[in-house]
Amino acid sequence: MRNYPVLLSALALATMLHSASVAATDNPIKGATATTAVAVTTLPVNTAGSTMTWNAKKFGGEHTGTVQLASGNLEVNGRKLVGGSFEIDMTSITDTDITNPEFNAKLTNHLKSEDFFSAEKHPVSTFKITKATPIAKAKAGAPNYTITGDLTIKGITNAITFPATVKTDGKAAEAAARIELDRTKWDIKYRSGMLGTAADKIIEDIFTIDLKLKAGGGGQSLGSR
Repeated sequence: MRNYPVLLSALALATMLHSASVAATDNPIKGATATTAVAVTTLPVNTAGSTMTWNAKKFGGEHTGTVQLASGNLEVNGRKLVGGSFEIDMTSITDTDITNPEFNAKLTNHLKSEDFFSAEKHPVSTFKITKATPIAKAKAGAPNYTITGDLTIKGITNAITFPATVKTDGKAAEAAARIELDRTKWDIKYRSGMLGTAADKIIEDIFTIDLKLKAGGGGQSLGSR
């Protein structure tokens, strides 16, 4: 009879431990870290409604033109940009400042040649976003993201980083950026100052791309939605 209290205590302890185990199993979130899957939406880029305008400076002047996106997409999670990738049609390079057709064609063909972008051998350049970081307390209309990604030109890949202004409602997105590129990093060294080119023949190594993208939303502007 003296062993009954000990036996009852043991049974009570076992019952408590079993109840605690069942409660933990039935309610796995309590006391544990829950993992929520990120819902990413891929928005196809509207290539017809997007533009890429380049500008290159040289001694005593400059040239401006365009190049077209072949395809692309922006990846968003709700109202947040999280990724994207693009293909650029290098055979579409044009000059927009030379009005003489003969001189215009001469420059355009030169840009597509081995001296510059080797468009015949490398008709497509690519860019893939590897990181999209929101800029805290960005002012309205000012860049609100820092974009980092891998840009491949002529088969050569370099990481680049630039500020961008991005708007998205999860179903459509617009982005704008001015990107500065050092052409020598992609082995484009024609008349570069680094080669000892005469001062009056130099083409600056840095050129810019003004990028405006529209994605998703049936091509409608976010401002009209």
